Amino acid sequence: MSDANYEFEDDVKDQVERNPVRAQMHKQDARIKELEGKLLEATEAQRKLAFVEAGVDINAPSSRYFVKGYEGEMTADAIRQAAQEVNLIGATQVKPEVQAEQNAWNRVSKAKSLGDNSEPEVDWNTKIRNAKSQDEVMQVLAQANQASQTN
Repeated sequence: MSDANYEFEDDVKDQVERNPVRAQMHKQDARIKELEGKLLEATEAQRKLAFVEAGVDINAPSSRYFVKGYEGEMTADAIRQAAQEVNLIGATQVKPEVQAEQNAWNRVSKAKSLGDNSEPEVDWNTKIRNAKSQDEVMQVLAQANQASQTN
Protein backbone atom coordinates (compact mmCIF):
# COMPACT_ATOMS: atom_id res chain seq x y z
CA MET A 1 0.00 0.00 0.00
CA SER A 2 2.76 2.41 0.78
CA ASP A 3 4.13 1.94 -2.73
CA ALA A 4 0.85 3.16 -4.20
CA ASN A 5 1.04 6.42 -2.24
CA TYR A 6 4.57 7.10 -3.40
CA GLU A 7 3.55 6.57 -6.99
CA PHE A 8 0.63 8.97 -6.57
CA GLU A 9 2.85 11.70 -5.07
CA ASP A 10 5.23 11.36 -8.01
CA ASP A 11 2.33 11.81 -10.43
CA VAL A 12 1.27 15.03 -8.68
CA LYS A 13 4.79 16.44 -8.84
CA ASP A 14 5.05 15.50 -12.48
CA GLN A 15 1.76 17.25 -13.25
CA VAL A 16 2.90 20.46 -11.56
CA GLU A 17 6.19 20.37 -13.37
CA ARG A 18 4.49 19.56 -16.66
CA ASN A 19 1.91 22.37 -16.40
CA PRO A 20 3.59 25.65 -15.35
CA VAL A 21 0.53 27.65 -16.46
CA ARG A 22 -1.61 25.93 -13.86
CA ALA A 23 1.03 26.66 -11.19
CA GLN A 24 1.01 30.34 -12.18
CA MET A 25 -2.78 30.39 -12.06
CA HIS A 26 -2.70 29.04 -8.50
CA LYS A 27 -0.18 31.71 -7.54
CA GLN A 28 -2.34 34.40 -9.14
CA ASP A 29 -5.45 33.10 -7.36
CA ALA A 30 -3.62 33.27 -4.03
CA ARG A 31 -2.44 36.82 -4.84
CA ILE A 32 -5.99 37.86 -5.80
CA LYS A 33 -7.36 36.55 -2.50
CA GLU A 34 -4.66 38.43 -0.61
CA LEU A 35 -5.38 41.67 -2.47
CA GLU A 36 -9.13 41.28 -1.99
CA GLY A 37 -8.53 40.96 1.74
CA LYS A 38 -6.43 44.13 1.75
CA LEU A 39 -9.10 45.92 -0.28
CA LEU A 40 -11.75 44.96 2.27
CA GLU A 41 -9.53 46.24 5.10
CA ALA A 42 -8.88 49.53 3.29
CA THR A 43 -12.57 50.00 2.51
CA GLU A 44 -13.48 49.40 6.15
CA ALA A 45 -10.79 51.87 7.27
CA GLN A 46 -12.14 54.52 4.88
CA ARG A 47 -15.64 53.91 6.17
CA LYS A 48 -14.53 54.32 9.79
CA LEU A 49 -12.59 57.48 8.90
CA ALA A 50 -15.71 59.00 7.31
CA PHE A 51 -17.67 58.37 10.52
CA VAL A 52 -14.90 59.83 12.68
CA GLU A 53 -14.70 62.93 10.45
CA ALA A 54 -18.47 63.31 10.81
CA GLY A 55 -18.08 63.39 14.60
CA VAL A 56 -19.57 59.97 15.35
CA ASP A 57 -17.89 58.06 18.17
CA ILE A 58 -17.50 54.66 16.50
CA ASN A 59 -16.63 52.98 19.81
CA ALA A 60 -19.76 54.12 21.66
CA PRO A 61 -22.35 51.38 22.14
CA SER A 62 -25.16 53.62 20.90
CA SER A 63 -23.43 54.32 17.59
CA ARG A 64 -22.25 50.80 16.71
CA TYR A 65 -25.56 49.86 15.11
CA PHE A 66 -25.68 53.15 13.24
CA VAL A 67 -22.19 52.56 11.83
CA LYS A 68 -23.05 48.99 10.80
CA GLY A 69 -26.41 49.88 9.26
CA TYR A 70 -25.56 53.13 7.50
CA GLU A 71 -25.93 52.75 3.74
CA GLY A 72 -25.93 56.36 2.55
CA GLU A 73 -23.25 58.46 0.91
CA MET A 74 -19.84 58.05 2.53
CA THR A 75 -19.06 61.72 3.03
CA ALA A 76 -18.63 63.36 6.41
CA ASP A 77 -21.46 65.84 5.75
CA ALA A 78 -23.97 63.16 4.74
CA ILE A 79 -23.06 60.97 7.71
CA ARG A 80 -23.24 63.96 10.09
CA GLN A 81 -26.71 64.85 8.81
CA ALA A 82 -27.94 61.27 9.20
CA ALA A 83 -26.44 61.05 12.70
CA GLN A 84 -28.16 64.30 13.67
CA GLU A 85 -31.48 62.94 12.38
CA VAL A 86 -31.23 59.99 14.79
CA ASN A 87 -29.96 62.24 17.62
CA LEU A 88 -26.62 60.48 17.73
CA ILE A 89 -24.70 63.75 17.63
CA GLY A 90 -25.80 67.28 18.45
CA ALA A 91 -26.76 69.73 15.72
CA THR A 92 -24.60 72.47 17.23
CA GLN A 93 -21.35 70.63 16.69
CA VAL A 94 -19.09 72.68 14.40
CA LYS A 95 -16.08 71.43 12.46
CA PRO A 96 -12.76 72.87 13.71
CA GLU A 97 -12.01 74.39 10.30
CA VAL A 98 -15.36 76.20 10.28
CA GLN A 99 -14.84 77.39 13.85
CA ALA A 100 -11.38 78.74 12.98
CA GLU A 101 -12.81 80.61 9.99
CA GLN A 102 -15.62 82.06 12.11
CA ASN A 103 -13.07 83.23 14.67
CA ALA A 104 -11.02 84.92 11.95
CA TRP A 105 -14.07 86.74 10.60
CA ASN A 106 -14.97 87.86 14.13
CA ARG A 107 -11.47 89.30 14.59
CA VAL A 108 -11.73 91.15 11.26
CA SER A 109 -15.10 92.66 12.11
CA LYS A 110 -13.85 93.63 15.58
CA ALA A 111 -10.83 95.35 14.02
CA LYS A 112 -13.12 97.14 11.58
CA SER A 113 -15.39 98.36 14.36
CA LEU A 114 -12.37 99.62 16.29
CA GLY A 115 -11.32 101.54 13.19
CA ASP A 116 -14.80 103.13 12.98
CA ASN A 117 -14.39 104.59 16.48
CA SER A 118 -11.46 106.76 15.45
CA GLU A 119 -11.48 110.52 15.80
CA PRO A 120 -13.49 112.53 13.30
CA GLU A 121 -11.61 114.20 10.47
CA VAL A 122 -10.15 117.59 11.38
CA ASP A 123 -11.28 120.65 9.42
CA TRP A 124 -7.96 122.46 9.04
CA ASN A 125 -9.47 125.44 7.18
CA THR A 126 -11.73 126.22 10.11
CA LYS A 127 -8.83 125.98 12.55
CA ILE A 128 -6.73 128.37 10.46
CA ARG A 129 -9.63 130.88 10.21
CA ASN A 130 -10.17 130.73 13.97
CA ALA A 131 -6.48 131.29 14.74
CA LYS A 132 -5.89 134.64 16.48
CA SER A 133 -2.23 135.09 15.72
CA GLN A 134 0.41 134.17 13.22
CA ASP A 135 1.96 131.74 15.72
CA GLU A 136 -1.33 129.86 16.07
CA VAL A 137 -1.63 129.62 12.27
CA MET A 138 1.89 128.18 12.08
CA GLN A 139 1.06 125.64 14.82
CA VAL A 140 -2.11 124.56 12.94
CA LEU A 141 -0.11 124.18 9.71
CA ALA A 142 2.52 122.12 11.53
CA GLN A 143 -0.22 119.89 12.99
CA ALA A 144 -1.81 119.49 9.54
CA ASN A 145 1.55 118.58 8.02
CA GLN A 146 2.24 116.04 10.77
CA ALA A 147 -1.24 114.49 10.41
CA SER A 148 -0.85 114.15 6.63
CA GLN A 149 2.46 112.35 7.07
CA THR A 150 1.09 109.79 9.53
CA ASN A 151 -1.90 108.99 7.32
